[in-house]
Amino acid sequence: MSPQRRTALVSVVAAALLIALKLSAGLATHSLGLLSEALHSGTDLVAALLTFFAIGVSGRPADVGHQYGHGKAEHLSALAEATILTGASVFIGVRAVERLVGNSHVQVNARWYAFAVVAVVLLVDASRTIVSVRGSRRYESEALRANALHFASDAAGTVAVLVGLIATTQGHPRADAIAGLFVAVLVLLAAARLIRRNVDVLMDRIPQGSHEAAAAAIAALDPPVELRRLRMRQAGGRYFADVVIGVNPGAAVGQGHAAADDVERALEEALPGMDVVVHVEPRNEALQVSERAHEAALSVRGVREIHNVAVVQLGDRLEVSLHLKLPGELSLDEAHGLAESVEQAICAAVPEVDAVHTHLEPLAEPGPASLGGSAELEQAVRAASLDELGTEPKEVRFLETHGGLVLFLTLALEPGATLAESHARAGRVEERIRRHLPDLAEIVVHTEPAE
Repeated sequence: MSPQRRTALVSVVAAALLIALKLSAGLATHSLGLLSEALHSGTDLVAALLTFFAIGVSGRPADVGHQYGHGKAEHLSALAEATILTGASVFIGVRAVERLVGNSHVQVNARWYAFAVVAVVLLVDASRTIVSVRGSRRYESEALRANALHFASDAAGTVAVLVGLIATTQGHPRADAIAGLFVAVLVLLAAARLIRRNVDVLMDRIPQGSHEAAAAAIAALDPPVELRRLRMRQAGGRYFADVVIGVNPGAAVGQGHAAADDVERALEEALPGMDVVVHVEPRNEALQVSERAHEAALSVRGVREIHNVAVVQLGDRLEVSLHLKLPGELSLDEAHGLAESVEQAICAAVPEVDAVHTHLEPLAEPGPASLGGSAELEQAVRAASLDELGTEPKEVRFLETHGGLVLFLTLALEPGATLAESHARAGRVEERIRRHLPDLAEIVVHTEPAE
């Protein structure tokens, strides 16, 4: 038997003992306060039994039908307990009001044994309250926490009954009914607290501050990650979290996994015992920066072609590198001036970029139209790519230069492929094309990830 169930079993035995004591003394003395306390203990017995069995259910491991475990059985048990408490408090309150306004002739005989019973009850209530509080804190059990609240209200009600009995012996016969009414109100308040707390859990409402604590733990990670979604729920004293984070799109699988591990550790430290599932996605900021930088560069008058735009992240800084093609007849001073204009335009359009590096290249001007069989040449190139890669090239362009016919070929490869793999596949395509078209002066193959 688990420690939680042993604690609940002690509550069952104590509740049965208290019912016998209170009911015997209440019937013997005609004390509504003691009878109401006996009824209250009767609800305790039912609640303790529910807790005993609920903890047994909640302790079962997760299965196909209950993939988050059975922790919410404790909260259902606490709701059932609150319902019983509400009914008992209404019954006790009605009887107390009847005695107060109905001029009842029932005489309360406050004998010595009534006070002895009250003393024993107070001792038992105090001890089981302490035991349940310790158990609820140690095991994070909502059912045991509900029992602790129950037993504390019992102790307060017993004190009220004691005051009512003492007042009765001093010539105030209605004091016992007032004590009974106080117990009814006390029980009703306890039931309201139990209902509110456990309905919040069953409706997946997170305790105040827990979501903020989890988000702060993720925000404090170094290296930082982008928190895109954080959803949490609670059951059986345990938190469950569904987290989506964004990492650098250039990060390897191992780096993404390491970031997910960091998130799990941070949440475990913030809220111990949490069950965390982390989904890793690539951040798209770098792609947006690249596109904005490319657009800003083309806005500079005199720029003819931009390619190989790359974004590099160095800590909290971003730098951009690109290849800038300009007419070959420009002087170096003129080309350098255009490059500086491009760098300034990018920094102005993309404020998060700290530095821009440009590589100047002459723009090759097209010569006369290529051979009349260019369509056949393109068909041969596409067939070679299809045979080697299983897909056609993204772009095929021929250019007639003074040195001969040049082929510019763009291949779209799998995004997950490494640079070495991509280069090797591009080399095989180039080799196949050269076998079919040996007269080509040059083949320039550009690889990029498929969309």
